[in-house]
Amino acid sequence: MTMQTEQQLIAMCLALLDGRSNLSPAEQELAATATIPIEAAHLQQTRQAIADRADPLGEAFLSVRSAHDRRAAGAVYTPQPVVQSMMSWLAAQGLPKRVIDPGAGSGRFILAAGEAFPSAELVAIETDPLAALMLRANLNARGWAERTTVMLKDYRQVELPKCAGKTAFVGNPPYVRHHDISENWKAWYASRFADFGIKASGLAGLHLHFFLQTRLLAKAGDVGAFITSAEWLDVNYGSALRKLLLDELGGIALHVLKPTVEAFPGTATTAAITCFRVGERDAPLRVRSVEKLASLNGLTVGSDIPRGELQEAPRWSIIVRPSVSPTLGDVELGELFRVHRGQVTGANEIWIAGDHAQHLPNRVQLPAVTKAKDLIFAGARLHSTEGLRRVIDLPPELDEFSTEERQRIAAFLTWAKAQGADQGYVAQHRKAWWSVGLKAPAPILCTYMARRPPQFTLNSCGARHINIAHGLYPRKPLEPETMTRLVGWLNANINTDSGRTYAGGLTKFEPKEIERLRVPHLDALHHV
Repeated sequence: MTMQTEQQLIAMCLALLDGRSNLSPAEQELAATATIPIEAAHLQQTRQAIADRADPLGEAFLSVRSAHDRRAAGAVYTPQPVVQSMMSWLAAQGLPKRVIDPGAGSGRFILAAGEAFPSAELVAIETDPLAALMLRANLNARGWAERTTVMLKDYRQVELPKCAGKTAFVGNPPYVRHHDISENWKAWYASRFADFGIKASGLAGLHLHFFLQTRLLAKAGDVGAFITSAEWLDVNYGSALRKLLLDELGGIALHVLKPTVEAFPGTATTAAITCFRVGERDAPLRVRSVEKLASLNGLTVGSDIPRGELQEAPRWSIIVRPSVSPTLGDVELGELFRVHRGQVTGANEIWIAGDHAQHLPNRVQLPAVTKAKDLIFAGARLHSTEGLRRVIDLPPELDEFSTEERQRIAAFLTWAKAQGADQGYVAQHRKAWWSVGLKAPAPILCTYMARRPPQFTLNSCGARHINIAHGLYPRKPLEPETMTRLVGWLNANINTDSGRTYAGGLTKFEPKEIERLRVPHLDALHHV
C-alpha cells in the first residue's frame, strides 16, 4: 500500500511512533482522523527506508498535499545533496552542543544533524501538525526521539534555555510572501531590527524573519547555515538582512545556486546558502555562484570579498556573479538611452479595453504592449499593433470631445467608478483619476520581468507600453540601422545574471539596471 492520502500518511506516522503519546493537542486531533490499518510489510519497508536515510514520509507529504497549499505555508523540502553539504560545513565549524532547525518539516536537516553530531541535543520547530507527526515518526524510527525536542510553534515565538556550548542553526526557513504576514508580525520585524539600529521594510518575506529571530536567540560563537530564495541579495527590503549579516549575524559564506540547480524542486528559483558565525565582523565573506549540485562540495570554496566592499554594494548578486570586465570603447546603455518603465494603470481590468469600452472613442483606446509575451513572440521587431490589446487613455481635461462623445465617456466613468477605479492608490495620485497617462511610443522596448533574459524589440509600429515593459528613448537621434544592430547585440549578449532573480525564478531588470548594461560603442556595432 502506498501513501496516497493524508489519512494513510497519518496512520503510517502513528504506526512508526510505536504508541508514543507525547503529541501536542493539534497532533492528537490530527491523529484521531486516521483509522486506516497499516500492513506489517509496508511498515517494515518504510522503517527500512528511513534507516537508509531516505524520506518516504516527506515524499508522501509532497504528493498528498497540494502544491498550492504547500506554497501558502512555505513548505518546500530540500534535496539530500544540499542537506549533506550544509551539514558538512557545520561539522567543519566544530562540534555543537545543540542543533536547531527552525522550520523542520519532515526532519531532513535534524535527522542529518543527529547522525553528524551523535552527542548533540536536537531541537526541531514546526508549525504544521502533520509535518510534526512525520518528524516525530522519523526520529523514532532512527532512535533519536529521546534526544530531540519537537516544538509545534512559530519560530518567532520560541524561547530557548541558555546553552553552555555552541549552538548550530540549520535549515530551510519557509518562504511566505509579505502579503500573507500579519501587520503585528511586520511591526515586530521592524521593531526588533530597530533595536540593532537597522531600518527594515514590511515587504520582507517570512524567511527574513527567521534570520532575525536566529540572531535574537543566538550568542557569540554560535554558527548556522540556511538555504533560502536569493531575492534578498538585491531587493531594497533585503538591505536589512544584508546589514544584519555584516554587522550582527556574522555572515562568512554565501553560495548562490542558479535556477537550473534544483535546490527547490519544481520552482526554478535561484537559491542562496548563507553561512554565519555570530559575532564575526572582520573576516571576508566567501562567495561563489554554483552551477550544479555536485559542485557544492561541503561549501568550502569561493572568492573572499572584504566586508567593506559588501557594505558599499547596492546589491550583492553583482559581487557573487561579477560581470565581464568591459573592453576598451564600451559604454553604458544609459549613456545612449533614457530607460522608463511603462505606465502603471492601477487596475488593468478597468483600463485595458474590453467589452466595457466598446462605446468609447477609438482615439482613446491605444494599442499597447500589456504582456511580456507580446515582445517575446514579436522577437527583434514589433511590426504591427495587430493582436495587441488597447489601453484606455483619457486626457485629464475632456473638453476636446464632442457632446455625444462626452456622454459616452461619462457613462464609462460612472461604471468605472462603481468598480472602485477612483479609489486605488494610483488613481488618487493622478491629476485626474481617469487619466492613465501612457508614455510616448519608445523606439525600443524590453521586457521587465520573465524567467529568461530580457527581450529587446524594435517598436516599428509605435505601440505604447504599460509597466510590464521598459521603453528605451535615445538621448540623441540614432540611425534605424544602428538601433537594429544594437537590439541584435543586446538579445545575443545579455543574460539573467545582470538582473535580480526572485523566488519563482523570475528575473527583473529595473530601469537603472538596463541603463547600466555595457554595450559596444556605436561605431563598433558595425563590426560585430
